[in-house]
Amino acid sequence: MKDYDYYLDKVGEIGFVDEIVHSIAYVSGLPKAHPDEVVIFETGEIGEVLSIDRERIEILLLSRDPVKVGSKVARTNELFQVPVGESVLGRVVDPLVNPIDGGKPITKTHFVPIDTQPHGIVGRKHVEKPLETGVSLVDLAVPLAKGQRELVIGDRKTGKTEFLLQTLLSQAGRGTICIYSVIGQRQIDIRKRYEFLVEKRIMEKCLIVASSSSDPSGLIFLTPYTAMTIAESFRDKGFDVFLILDDLTTHARYYREISLLAKRFPGRSSYPGDIFYVHARLIERAGNFKKGSITCLAVAESILGDLSGYIQTNLMAMTDGHILFDIEYYNQGKRPAVNPSLSVTRVGHQAQTPLQRSVSRELSSFLVKYEKMRQFLHFGAEAGETIKGVLELGAKIDLFFNQSPNTIISINANIIIMAGLWAGIWNEVKGGDVKMEMEQLILAYQTEDDFAKNIDSLINASEEFSSLVNSIRQNKSILTSKMTRSK
Repeated sequence: MKDYDYYLDKVGEIGFVDEIVHSIAYVSGLPKAHPDEVVIFETGEIGEVLSIDRERIEILLLSRDPVKVGSKVARTNELFQVPVGESVLGRVVDPLVNPIDGGKPITKTHFVPIDTQPHGIVGRKHVEKPLETGVSLVDLAVPLAKGQRELVIGDRKTGKTEFLLQTLLSQAGRGTICIYSVIGQRQIDIRKRYEFLVEKRIMEKCLIVASSSSDPSGLIFLTPYTAMTIAESFRDKGFDVFLILDDLTTHARYYREISLLAKRFPGRSSYPGDIFYVHARLIERAGNFKKGSITCLAVAESILGDLSGYIQTNLMAMTDGHILFDIEYYNQGKRPAVNPSLSVTRVGHQAQTPLQRSVSRELSSFLVKYEKMRQFLHFGAEAGETIKGVLELGAKIDLFFNQSPNTIISINANIIIMAGLWAGIWNEVKGGDVKMEMEQLILAYQTEDDFAKNIDSLINASEEFSSLVNSIRQNKSILTSKMTRSK
């Protein structure tokens, strides 16, 4: 932006700060100011008009430096805009797109408004392409698609961040533009995400838009809007974009703080009445479009596994499903701690192949049966051969789904492992040897081109999961030849 004197000469209106309440300034003067207009103070700080009454206007402060009562204010006659362009990739920026990674200033950008009208139906199309997270349990039981808006919900410290970084690593490796929006978190958490991307050598395909808990409430509130605006700029160039909003419960808390300070009438849980509109207008900007796609994973934090909170249920209503990280699963040692029976994907299945849909149906049905039988045994019932078979297969599936946060597994490798389990490849193998042999099989698929081609052709030739299982039963050597059996 240009300086205060330029806008004062251009617009010809001057105001004075009468009162400051934390992140809100009350200014008299500026009779022609309009909502969402950017104003600039004589000391260089900026703000955005929140509301207007007859006596004065209400301004949300967006600068880290304090503003003093009595300071002069000038209108800019402009809506809030941020710089966008390909040069922002590989950087860590604040909501004003100022670099905070210690690097050079960002150049070769152009400015676009931060708050835009979401695309209507005309500019959209059905989701068509699957989005592989690299996390076996999610890709098989709760599949996602490019252009989907999915809620990631769970208690604090249940593995949500590890899942998000795994998905980001998987998508960056496939050429997707990845944007991670960190909303009002600690500086050390921002640093950890940056170090992960650098360590995995994918930073050049990624961007982190971050605000810390020490930033003004206005800047924290703007964080997801800046990230979504940059995502839209890449979408309009034909790119597929993967966007993480971490997290929107924190975003809602800061918006509640702003609204209460501005003396808005509080609603449920003291949140303002327009909180649903604020989040829905943001989330609706993601989707699958004719030029490109924006896949949005919005994160929400629950307390003691309660999914019925106000913000959580709001976000469920405006997304295409949710992935639940269950605190009980986490305490049982499951990694990731995703509860497949309580997780939902509303559009992910339509981007799958017929075989993938068949695998998902078979696996989901089995997991429900497995859980029922485990609960049945809690009452001291004796297990027959059928129940023992289900429990043994379920235990092997649990072993496979227990995945390290640093590994990603492609969808075909997941499918062939599932088919091998159903075909009885590991019926005679016990304990940790099962996990070791599965890992050997996955490694062979990832490193040996001939083996990978054979597996891919076998999968492509099968339209149903049952036919793939039968093919493996008839030719078990295609899998066992890649595994070292322990004596």
